[in-house]
Amino acid sequence: MVDTRFHHFSGPASLGDLLAGLGLSSDSFEGAGPLIEGAEELALAEPWQLSLAAQSSYAADLRITRASAVLVSRALSADVPAGTVAVVLDDPHMAFAAILERLYPQNTRHAITSLMGPHDSLPLTETDVRIGPGVVLGPGVEIGRGTVIGPNTVIGAGVTIGRNCIISSNCSVECAHLGNGVVLHAGARIGSEGFGWLDHGRSNRKIPQLGRVILQDRVEIGANTAVDRGALGDTVVGEGTKIDNLVQIGHNCHIGRNCLIAGMAGLAGSTILEDSVMLGARATISGHLTIGFGSILAANAAVTKSFPPGSRIAGNPAVDIRAWRREVATLRRLSKRTEIGR
Repeated sequence: MVDTRFHHFSGPASLGDLLAGLGLSSDSFEGAGPLIEGAEELALAEPWQLSLAAQSSYAADLRITRASAVLVSRALSADVPAGTVAVVLDDPHMAFAAILERLYPQNTRHAITSLMGPHDSLPLTETDVRIGPGVVLGPGVEIGRGTVIGPNTVIGAGVTIGRNCIISSNCSVECAHLGNGVVLHAGARIGSEGFGWLDHGRSNRKIPQLGRVILQDRVEIGANTAVDRGALGDTVVGEGTKIDNLVQIGHNCHIGRNCLIAGMAGLAGSTILEDSVMLGARATISGHLTIGFGSILAANAAVTKSFPPGSRIAGNPAVDIRAWRREVATLRRLSKRTEIGR
């Protein structure tokens, strides 16, 4: 969701005015059209919000959306439900990004500029909070009792941190809510902008990153690991999950409870790990995939498709580990035959 603790909302605007500001119009409504009071993902949108359906992967959520209006590609226009205004565009994603910039000005840089004042609200800390030298706390920060913040760490505006957390030195936390007992090791980066772009290789237009990071209770994040905030929804790490050093978690990833992710692994945007998934070192997952409950990825696995619960995965591209072992054995036999034949 777009949390106004982190992203300033410029105020409601009619859909007609928003489109006119882009030099666009629509025959889907008369007059100024519905009043837009925010933006949200299709499945979560309320009747006063605007949403986006740009690709075939959006179709299922589009059919059930409650959004007031949707910017939609022509291929998906027939899936827009009754009661939702369909604004059919050749490039709905580009228009949606521009409207987000209008509704949420300073959307990608506000986390930094808000630290520079003037501050309209002071940080709030409970008892027994220990703050190291050189720490910067933004306006509206809330920190629970027993939490320790190490030297030179920066906590951005509006961030909430639960009780008995340990935030080590030289960390940065922005656009995030942390539960109780969370541990961040030195240099962790929580809530930075996700890596989202349009018009690839030409203008490289930035997609506003308006989501949050949610770290649930007892999550541990290793040194120099980055967990990016969502583009519109949230990046979520479930309770009890432990993430090693030098790991990249892309925007809108949902990681379940009690997962283990070893060093230098990487999850592209919108990856879903169900509960109790284990990733070996340097395992990587392409975006918009789901890894089922209790699955194990071997080190260096490169995952390009979803896998069901209980999978054992290895290889590049990743396959069931039994198939991978057969492939390796076959290659070894062929290699030996080639050496004998020389």
